[in-house]
Amino acid sequence: MTGDIKQIHRHFEKHQQAMAQVAEGLSATIAETAGVIAAALGKGGKILVMGNGGSAADAQHLAAEMVGRFLLERRALPAIALTTDTSILTAVGNDYGFDEVFKRQVEALAVPGDIVVGISTSGCSNNVFHALMAANSMGCKTIGLLGRDGGNIGGIVDLNLTVPVMETPHIQEAHVAIIHILCDLVEKTLFPPPETGR
Repeated sequence: MTGDIKQIHRHFEKHQQAMAQVAEGLSATIAETAGVIAAALGKGGKILVMGNGGSAADAQHLAAEMVGRFLLERRALPAIALTTDTSILTAVGNDYGFDEVFKRQVEALAVPGDIVVGISTSGCSNNVFHALMAANSMGCKTIGLLGRDGGNIGGIVDLNLTVPVMETPHIQEAHVAIIHILCDLVEKTLFPPPETGR
């Protein structure tokens, strides 16, 4: 039991260290990213978001917060997780290969001015990389929610949110926090409280 408690404490210590690094190194970029997302949504654009495994779950989390709500009662915001349509994923994977499963959807759904978000803890997911390259060529704004050193994806996105730690669980924990902060900032930008007169 004592060993379990020590292991739990170590996990929380590493979690806190990762969060401190994000707060110190990424706060300005998170704020800039929220502004870019809000501006695109305010002009009628949408968000396309993708990732693999746990990052697929995070992609769906982001889309759900936008379409549903985060903290404010407001209109739905257009966001699509490219991880959810099993018929598309299996058809494209079978006919073109797994590296194309997100790219084909970006080519089908994105228009200039949309936001395309790729989530990859390694920064090296090939299918995310190819989709973001396609998004760049189509005039979309691209965002990487990444880990470690950002990998090859870090060098091709407009906005690079790399959590600079090695352990995947702590990268994912930080990604969820960043997603929540982005949702909060976007809501408050697009739906400010009404001014009260005196």
